[in-house]
Amino acid sequence: MKSPTRTASSAALLALVLGACQREQAQPPSATDATPAPAAAAGEPAAQPSTSPVHPLCPATPGTAPSGDLTATRIAAADGDGSRGLYEGPVWKGEALYFSDFTFADGFPSRIRRLTADGRLETAVEASGSNGLALGTDGALVAATHDRKELSRFDLVDGSRMRIVGEFQGQPFNSPNDLAIARDGTIWFTDPDFQRAAGPGGQDKTRVYRVGTDSNVSVVDESIANPNGIALSPDERTLYVAGGGEQGVLRAYDLVDGQPRGQRDLATGVQVPDGLAVDCLGNIYLTEHNRRRVRVLSPQGEALATIGVDANITNAAFGGAQRKTLYLTGAGAVWSIELDVAGLPY
Repeated sequence: MKSPTRTASSAALLALVLGACQREQAQPPSATDATPAPAAAAGEPAAQPSTSPVHPLCPATPGTAPSGDLTATRIAAADGDGSRGLYEGPVWKGEALYFSDFTFADGFPSRIRRLTADGRLETAVEASGSNGLALGTDGALVAATHDRKELSRFDLVDGSRMRIVGEFQGQPFNSPNDLAIARDGTIWFTDPDFQRAAGPGGQDKTRVYRVGTDSNVSVVDESIANPNGIALSPDERTLYVAGGGEQGVLRAYDLVDGQPRGQRDLATGVQVPDGLAVDCLGNIYLTEHNRRRVRVLSPQGEALATIGVDANITNAAFGGAQRKTLYLTGAGAVWSIELDVAGLPY
């Protein structure tokens, strides 16, 4: 059934995303200031305290970063046909993982699935046309959608859909792919051309965009070919974007008063970089699509760990009761791995 559609005004957009630090109901203990970690017992690694302002969804002592070569476990209940399409855009909400399930058929039809904590796989929204997902302040899902080339809000109660923004300089976007929402309501998103054929129109370049709380759309970067994954550091002083294809890049943008002020490449030569996740220590979880792995990097770009999977991988998000379960999506598969560090839910 096709969901009802509404159009968002600037005021509605502001109300949707303002105060995004409250967008998760089930939160672990949090603090507004970092505190030293307790001393570890002899022979045990010390938990790492946060060295930057703590995100409202992060505990004061986030835990210890992963190290070495690790392997995630496939969740049987979510097994699908990876030859027909991809799972994308995982986000943890309440006690379930939500993700997009789209196929390679004409128009790239997509729906939003829900994988519950007890292992049930359900359809939350039919015909969503979605790729990346994030959470709005009111608990609704905010999606980068390729069917209408826009950012959309989906109400999980009545199935309604609201357009947030859908064009730049009078033209539709190419195929919005992934997004991150700051606590002040600013939305950052990538617009490659992977699903450009899903709908008419598009842009002359692939770009990274910023959407202010006044609904103004501005360009962050247009030098990355097919920018893909995007995420914010816990203190929201850094924006991360991955893209570039076979010889891709992970780029960091310094943010001052919510505006990009300089950039640097944390990793180059990345093979088909895809989605990103960030833990509460600020470490970045960079998926490499064809290499079927996650590269865990420090905020300075230091290699910390790898996490392998058994199919092409697309994206990552932290979930679970303490938000220490890393969920990974890919070609007809969802994987999970328990870590010793808490992370952000998308």
